[in-house]
Amino acid sequence: MANHKSALKRIRRNEVARLRNKYQHKTTRNAIKKLRETEDKSEAQKLYVEVTSMVDKLAKRNIIHDNKASNIKSKLAKFVNAL
Repeated sequence: MANHKSALKRIRRNEVARLRNKYQHKTTRNAIKKLRETEDKSEAQKLYVEVTSMVDKLAKRNIIHDNKASNIKSKLAKFVNAL
């Protein structure tokens, strides 16, 4: 157990941040799945804009790596353009 007041606070804050990161990551993954299941090109293009924004936010907050974000966006762009 932590011995300092600041260490106790850090433990609390880490847990809150972990849950927030987990929620944002899972929400983004679900949005990606929804986009991949879409067969209508116009709807896919709308979803693509939202999903890329979500992925960029994850990368900006260091929840996922920048290169992973780029790879995801590239694959989704290819998918949308192929529709």
